[in-house]
Amino acid sequence: MKKIINCKTAEDTMNLGETLAKQLEKGMTITLSGDLGAGKTHFTKGIGKGLNISKKITSPTFTILKIYNGDLPLYHFDAYRLEGVNQELGFDEYLDYDGITVIEWPEFMSEFDIDDYLEINITIDIDDSRNFELIAHGKEYEEILEVL
Repeated sequence: MKKIINCKTAEDTMNLGETLAKQLEKGMTITLSGDLGAGKTHFTKGIGKGLNISKKITSPTFTILKIYNGDLPLYHFDAYRLEGVNQELGFDEYLDYDGITVIEWPEFMSEFDIDDYLEINITIDIDDSRNFELIAHGKEYEEILEVL
């Protein structure tokens, strides 16, 4: 199942993330793909808001992983710096874990090998709005898309 949602502003992007967060359950994984500046971290800030995380969410580009505590823990990966790294780094222990896992640039994370997750591809439209293509991989994610 697939759904496309257009966000005209940064606030719309955060609101989409917040709305999605209210549907998420422990152990769920979201992947975010898109060009630099497409809104991946901004969307994750909205998820954090929906999980009642009070700490400021920033891109974990140089640390690869940041962990935030809220209603559920948020494991925020940015795999951009892992391009070309083909070794086991132990990140797979956060998949299907006790919180929500968000992975930016999943194509660079060789350990990413799960069947059930929500894939989100973000593209920038000609009017500078963002198109969020949400693709459900698994029944529980299909149910979330039906609600959005």
